[in-house]
Amino acid sequence: MPPRRAIEVRQAADGAAVQPRWRMSLLENTFNSFLQSIVGGADAAAARAVFAEGSLFSPFLFGKFFDPADAFPLWEFDPEVLLAALRRGARTAVDWAETDSDYYLRSDIPGGRKCDVEVTGDAMRVVDISGLWRAAPADGGRDWRAGRWWEHGFVRRVELPGDADWRKVEACFDDGDGSLEIKVPKNGGGAQHASAAAAATT
Repeated sequence: MPPRRAIEVRQAADGAAVQPRWRMSLLENTFNSFLQSIVGGADAAAARAVFAEGSLFSPFLFGKFFDPADAFPLWEFDPEVLLAALRRGARTAVDWAETDSDYYLRSDIPGGRKCDVEVTGDAMRVVDISGLWRAAPADGGRDWRAGRWWEHGFVRRVELPGDADWRKVEACFDDGDGSLEIKVPKNGGGAQHASAAAAATT
């Protein structure tokens, strides 16, 4: 049975000088022109799979165009409502949930591509899920995420809820079904849950 592999979740050094990322916004007309410009071959198939309707990295995942590089407050919405149209046609394998102690996000990754998971943003309130769908450009060390990132990679940035413990974000990849799962504990969630359970038995 293919293993579930833990993925290292990196944490951007607070206040460190890093190359700007996701600074170039993806607009709907730019995205459409980009897809039309890639005709035939492996690149076309890879790009269309990564950005396909229902993919975690599709700008149209939430029913209308939304730049995946803009942090989205995923857990403020009910997936049954936000993804209703896609789910009726079984066109998405993205899901998220909340329990008393954790937040979860699960998604199939097109082609089982390697993903990086990083906690970033002001006060470390954003989780970046990104990777390459084709080789990065040879730009003398320039980070592909600093320019027209969609021409080589993909991203979905998710805003963490206020009670999420960003220091304990976990991620794993299932090689069997090509899926990524992210778990975000709530601040004190486990302790509160255990205290409630203990109180119920006394």
